[in-house]
Amino acid sequence: MRCALGLISVLFLLVMGCSGAASEPVQSVPPAPTPAAASGGFKVETVTAGLEHGWDVGFLPDGGILVPQRPGKLALVRGGRAAEVRADFSDVLVKGEGGLLGMVVSPDFATSREFITCQDHQEGGKAVDIRLVTWKLAADGGSATKVKDLLTGLPVNPSGRHSGCRPTFAPDGALLVGTGDTARASIAQDRHSLGGKVLRLDAKTGNPLPDNPFINASDRREQLIYTYGHRNVQGVAIRPGSGQVITAEHGPTFDDEVNLLKPGANYGWDPSKGGTESGYDESVPMTDLKRFPDAVSPLWTSGEITEAISGNAFLTGAQWGANDGALVVVALKGQKLLLYHLDEAGKVLDVTLPPEFDDKFGRLRAARSGPDGALYVTTSDGTDDKLLKVTPA
Repeated sequence: MRCALGLISVLFLLVMGCSGAASEPVQSVPPAPTPAAASGGFKVETVTAGLEHGWDVGFLPDGGILVPQRPGKLALVRGGRAAEVRADFSDVLVKGEGGLLGMVVSPDFATSREFITCQDHQEGGKAVDIRLVTWKLAADGGSATKVKDLLTGLPVNPSGRHSGCRPTFAPDGALLVGTGDTARASIAQDRHSLGGKVLRLDAKTGNPLPDNPFINASDRREQLIYTYGHRNVQGVAIRPGSGQVITAEHGPTFDDEVNLLKPGANYGWDPSKGGTESGYDESVPMTDLKRFPDAVSPLWTSGEITEAISGNAFLTGAQWGANDGALVVVALKGQKLLLYHLDEAGKVLDVTLPPEFDDKFGRLRAARSGPDGALYVTTSDGTDDKLLKVTPA
């Protein structure tokens, strides 16, 4: 099925996940879900403003919220007011898409006061790598000190392009980290590189976990890999009750993807065309089933357009009514929030665009479900960015 890109068709495409074509046929698109009626019934409140590219949201046991900001700043939000957390981010490479990125609060924060950031790293102004860093928040919340580099050696592009990088804890305590391919042609398919992957590691040691799919590989980097063949993973969310790992991933000018992860699987992105192309050929399919017949097809794609989808999260709790258990994905370029209902296997049943979010708040970056059952979303326009709280109306 083809879609014209008029205004009405774009909305139809968004809702239907319609397939399309770039320079060569895109083979990855699953059957379009049945469109649902436009969803409403959300209440959106501004928790705080004055942020700058808030990249993630971390919840503290005392109700505080940590928000890392891409230019190398960290805010602690309490009572609707954001206060700067003093920390030495002088080694963060702030360039393009790179900087201080995703963050997770350690499950044992109540005793350790630790949290983990993902950040582009520079030395003497030179890009070195992307790394996970463990921090300790002071008792008064006013400062944080570096504990250690948890994991180093993720590839980096000096321009900051396709840096990833979203960490999320799984129910079993594993730390899952979505990474970008740094816009280099061979990295996504290279199992000796940590770029273009979802990694799975021990959050205390940075070591691969003993049941990882490639744990018997001789290369430690390969041992860390959970899935590969990704372009630029921006969201990693765990489906409550099932343990399913759902990612949100940027496409080039087509086919943003929502994916269900399968341990050890290839997701089919290969701009090197099997090593025959030295440049970064973005006309290739996001999931190249001709070159990789065993690659995993996405649950949903954006088709002939790109929304630049970013953070994702699941709505949980009876207060959400029919939306309890629904997947939320936010978009940067598309400036919207998408709502997906899934069946037990993860198949997308319908996709809707809540009118409360249709181009109302600018670029949206993070989406995290809070301990209070509310959804928290950050804006990412670079000026007076906000932390939003979303609840049922």
